[in-house]
Amino acid sequence: MSSLLLKDVAKSYGPVEVLKDINLDIEKGELIVFVGPSGCGKSTLLRMIAGLETITGGDLYIGEQRMNDTPPSKRGIAMVFQSYALYPHMTVYDNMAFALKVAKMSKDEIDERVKRAAKVLQLDVLLERLPKELSGGQRQRVAIGRSIVRDPDVYLFDEPLSNLDAALRVDTRIEIAQLKENMPESTMIYVTHDQVEAMTLASRIVVLNNKTHTVAQFGTPLELYERPQNTFVAQFIGSPKMNLFPGTISASGDQTGVAIAAGGTATVPVSSAGAGEGTKVQLGARPEDMIIAGPGDEVIFEGQVSYTEKLGEVTVVYFAPRDGEDGAIAKIPGIADVSKGQQIALTAAADKLHLFDEAGQSFFYK
Repeated sequence: MSSLLLKDVAKSYGPVEVLKDINLDIEKGELIVFVGPSGCGKSTLLRMIAGLETITGGDLYIGEQRMNDTPPSKRGIAMVFQSYALYPHMTVYDNMAFALKVAKMSKDEIDERVKRAAKVLQLDVLLERLPKELSGGQRQRVAIGRSIVRDPDVYLFDEPLSNLDAALRVDTRIEIAQLKENMPESTMIYVTHDQVEAMTLASRIVVLNNKTHTVAQFGTPLELYERPQNTFVAQFIGSPKMNLFPGTISASGDQTGVAIAAGGTATVPVSSAGAGEGTKVQLGARPEDMIIAGPGDEVIFEGQVSYTEKLGEVTVVYFAPRDGEDGAIAKIPGIADVSKGQQIALTAAADKLHLFDEAGQSFFYK
């Protein structure tokens, strides 16, 4: 299986710039997930790799071969679309075998490939059924099976679970994860808008920014969660999104003191990288890291509860905006004794805090 390299790849439609400066080095055997808001170009980038969209700048390599001008059928890729697009009059077996028959493979080789893929996907008992006799999850597995039998260099998945209901999405996501474990040498690129899919499936995640049309960050799921490079990634990865509190540096050095604009203080164990006292910053704290402050704790935020969601395993607490600033969100484990209108002070462990400059770049990476 091949690695995949994108060097300064760009896409525009006339004067409209969709993607620019896309640089990705994808290693053999990785499962890479493209995520980002609607309109960020993640599906367009996938289609450029597939050859379904032209590349207007930069270079695409699969293995050692430059693929910019290579037709889709010669790129050694297989694509699974959002829609199953199965032939309704063909059995599961014939749907999976069709592309191999077109390629004029021998009957024995076709049979061996189809049955091997069917076993991996747990479709071996469904080979004689028609698509109308299958569930949505089973149909999507057949669509994946059509790709597997071709033994491509790179598998491309374009939001393959978006047409399934919530329960089926969970089941099929687990099946795709197990499929990848059974095919460790396969390189896969997967587009989704679902953060859970991205965090649970990916070797590494590409976060695309719909405002700059570039890669906001490329890293492992935990890198993006624990060390976001900028406020865009910080607020895109994680649900609810990260709280950001504007403030200024009150003490610089290896430990940075922050005076929060609307009141409150924090000490962040990260160097302020030469930024002096009074420099404007943004303090980040994830809702799940915020806890009710006790005696002697540094208070990061104090506000009035505007709404609560008691979900059993966690209570999500929403705070009203104050002093012209945004409010805050906290996720408190269990069923918390918190009610609307209550005044609560919040803090967080120092090693869970994030510090960004006024432009939104993390001090951790300075």
